[in-house]
Amino acid sequence: MPAPAQVFQIVAVDPRGVGLSGKPRGGYDTGTLARDMVALMDALGHQRFALVGHDVGMWTGYALAADHPGRLDRLVVAEAAIPGLSPAPPLFGGHEADERLWHFAFNRLTDINEQLVSGREQLYFGSQFATKSAKPLPGHAVQHYVDMLAGDPEALRCGFEFYRALDTTVAQNQERRTRRLSLPVLAIGGAENLGASVGETMEAAADDVESLSLPGSGHYPAEETPEAMLSALTAFLAPYRDARPAAGVPVRGHEPQRSPVPPLRRGATAPESGPYAP
Repeated sequence: MPAPAQVFQIVAVDPRGVGLSGKPRGGYDTGTLARDMVALMDALGHQRFALVGHDVGMWTGYALAADHPGRLDRLVVAEAAIPGLSPAPPLFGGHEADERLWHFAFNRLTDINEQLVSGREQLYFGSQFATKSAKPLPGHAVQHYVDMLAGDPEALRCGFEFYRALDTTVAQNQERRTRRLSLPVLAIGGAENLGASVGETMEAAADDVESLSLPGSGHYPAEETPEAMLSALTAFLAPYRDARPAAGVPVRGHEPQRSPVPPLRRGATAPESGPYAP
């Protein structure tokens, strides 16, 4: 994040249940997650912003763009299908699809998943990182994520809550898809994982979609192909950057930050979504 931080104020968000944020019992549907994001940016003094979301952050980014259309200038999403918008896979799919998607059903279980994974976090989450990437991720980063999940039973529970809330999220998305997005959207897929299907998902909901498949990347483009990811973000966000007001001249939607809220710290897990504000 250091390079884009030279031209943007970056808020690297730990959503509810993740990292340093609170871990409530409910509110993991994307409508609530989007409202959380809007409330955060209100507290920080940003009426309009751009948002970059990966995985569950892509789910949240779509919800925010659809439910709060006046808040986003641009949206970048990466490496996810969106339940209720993307086609649902068959129950008896091919082996490759099962290997990629089996965790969805497992993560939605009520209790047994926590009992099975507790004490085996390295096995479960280590496998997820290893099988979804096209190249090995840095071992220290994977270990950090695993340690934070293993060190707090509430963190483990919350990791499953986003999936347990999918019935609500799916119903919300089926309603959202009746209202097409008009803002510019950049859809990024790792060529070794979801690839062009990320763009196809967003084209089902938005009119102005740019699709990009990054060679050599699996599910984690920011970690696997950071230079290509940064180049794509820089080019796509340039019009937003260039439209910001001159220093010291506030314009509606680009007011300088006056909130006493301290700068957010990056939490224990990679941020699934994060707004960019000038």
